[in-house]
Amino acid sequence: MATSEIVKLRERTVPASRPAAPVHKLRDQTRLKVAKGGADVASGPRQPDSIPPRRGALSAQWLAERMDALGATIMPPLITLIVLLGAWELACAAADSPLPPPSKVLTDTWGLIVDPFFDHGGTDKGLFWHILASLQRVAIGFALAAVVGVSLGVLLGQSKFAERGLDPIFQVLRTVPPLAWLPISLAAFQQADPSAVFVIFITAVWPIVLNTAVGVRQIPDDYRNVARVVRLNGFEYFFKIMLPAAVPYIFTGLRIGIGLSWLAIVAAEMLIGGVGIGFFIWDAWNSSLLSEIILALIYVGIVGFLLDRSIGLVGTLAGGRTV
Repeated sequence: MATSEIVKLRERTVPASRPAAPVHKLRDQTRLKVAKGGADVASGPRQPDSIPPRRGALSAQWLAERMDALGATIMPPLITLIVLLGAWELACAAADSPLPPPSKVLTDTWGLIVDPFFDHGGTDKGLFWHILASLQRVAIGFALAAVVGVSLGVLLGQSKFAERGLDPIFQVLRTVPPLAWLPISLAAFQQADPSAVFVIFITAVWPIVLNTAVGVRQIPDDYRNVARVVRLNGFEYFFKIMLPAAVPYIFTGLRIGIGLSWLAIVAAEMLIGGVGIGFFIWDAWNSSLLSEIILALIYVGIVGFLLDRSIGLVGTLAGGRTV
């Protein structure tokens, strides 16, 4: 067969192939394909499913969330305070009202508010010095109550004999009102400051004792068995087993104790005199300065709130949980 006939036969049997597309057109077509179903898209390469937000966007979002949380915490008590002040102002606005309205309290006590640090000698001092003197007495009495209370609480929690012997006595003594101890302490110490410290101590020690004892009794038996297996001595058992397990109970007692201490010192200072917020309130009453009494009560409440929150914060840091 001739060569020309062979070539013609090939052209009839083998279909002519399409010309190859240019490389740049193939690249464009590939970009227009998507992974799902191989369908063509209108334009542009496939975007990732989610794009991580930028650092600035994260910071703005975090700040917005914090502001929302802060507003949710502050706004309810702020609105309540405004409503109460408004009601107080309306109720005491009359000229014959026995109590001054908030506007008059602010006007009468403005000098004490802007200058709480003055000291004219004797008991003529600013509110800062009166509060500081009261806090010094509370610090001494509460520290003694904490040491003695935790020690006695551990004893009652560990020893059944001590619990049977001491718990009935403690239950009787803790029901005695704090000011009922003041004449006894004055007769024993013959001085005002030690007497006030004793009243604080005897007021704050009972909730610390009882809560610590409950916390020690609540230690799981598994913890005690592990301590026996590893042969912990008394010192190691106290700091590694007992104290961590009883911390929430101990600090609950401490929070109750610090509140009672602050209540007791204000009442005791009204009777023993000297420098202190309790004496300031009683002296203002004798001088018929109701606005100063109201201002002092506000300061007493704020300081008591801060003391309670401080003990709670220390308990949270020590125990790793909210107390």
